[in-house]
Amino acid sequence: MNLEIPGKYKGTIKAAYGAAEKILRPISRKYDLAEHTYPKELEVLANAMEAMNSAPNGEAAKQSGESTTKNGLSMQSVLYIQALNYGDVGLSLTIPGRGLGNAAINAVANPEQLQKFGKLWASMAITEPNAGSDSAAITTTAKKDGDFYVLNGEKIFITAGERSNAVVVWATVDKSLGRAAIKSFVVEKGTPGMELIRVEKKLGIRASDTAAIMFTNCRVPAANLLGSPEIDVKKGFAGVMATFDNTRPTVAAMSLGAAQAALERTRELIGAKLKLNDYTNPINNVEAVEAEFFRMEADYEASRLLVLRAAWMADNRMPNSMEASICKAKAGRACTIITLKCIDLLSSIGYSQQELLEKWGRDSKILDIFEGTQQIQQLIIARRLLNKTSQELK
Repeated sequence: MNLEIPGKYKGTIKAAYGAAEKILRPISRKYDLAEHTYPKELEVLANAMEAMNSAPNGEAAKQSGESTTKNGLSMQSVLYIQALNYGDVGLSLTIPGRGLGNAAINAVANPEQLQKFGKLWASMAITEPNAGSDSAAITTTAKKDGDFYVLNGEKIFITAGERSNAVVVWATVDKSLGRAAIKSFVVEKGTPGMELIRVEKKLGIRASDTAAIMFTNCRVPAANLLGSPEIDVKKGFAGVMATFDNTRPTVAAMSLGAAQAALERTRELIGAKLKLNDYTNPINNVEAVEAEFFRMEADYEASRLLVLRAAWMADNRMPNSMEASICKAKAGRACTIITLKCIDLLSSIGYSQQELLEKWGRDSKILDIFEGTQQIQQLIIARRLLNKTSQELK
């Protein structure tokens, strides 16, 4: 595994960091204070991103017995997403064309569906009022009716749910068959029976809209069911959960961006007074503030390597479910600890709106919650390590 940034991505990553500093950060406070106001400035960035990301990606394959590792779309994505979130987490979540639902489409859609839905800005609707971290407990139904499925149920906490072009909805096609009957459907905006109920007010990522949507006899073409319509009881929930193997490293990369921003700004503000570039002394032989900062750097670096591993495995067609959960758990927690501790180290400066640090602290908390909470990630990791099913280890 090569830990250097692939040369073919360096130009794109550099451009993303430039956008983070010159486009996202200057408007970060504006849209944090003006919650639910649409950031029109992001439309220009979205167009530029589409052009940059249209460049060829590395193929994830092994040829004629060679053990050459390949870096492809997964590696490019996590590096790019880290760079954008170095600017602003909330704004990165509302850039047109880049939604969590897109990762779901890429994970399980067939070639025809990729062609049809690949250019849509898609959000993802999983959580319900009575089904949070346990995605298998969802009660939204999808009943087959000829060439359509009829959806009924309520979805909450949908990131970009108001602004996106489509929503990937998780629903059960047969409650009696349990987890195996949960499928995902692409529901395009404007479909009759799809109603926006509210947009949430939040602690952080206030530039991003978080919506609740009700589906009442919402008729969706059968062709919009992602992947296979067949119910494989033996395979169970694995097909749908493959979505998370794509999205969890993505959210972990968001955590890296916010943590990196906090560490670098803290170094800029207090580094001159301390020896934050001197790693020659043992950690128990430096000032307390220096030791704290070095521990945070170590946490950040460990998180970064775990994210790169999960992405590398995906690009090389290796099962990465456990590794995706490991990097999400580590990076999500590390980001929250790092941003809040940086506020501590900077005292009143960190707590004041004079700096973006207090905002980064508020934004970071969601990164340890959505796409599976810290506790859920640890449960998944334990099941994989102990070879236990969800029924055996709850």
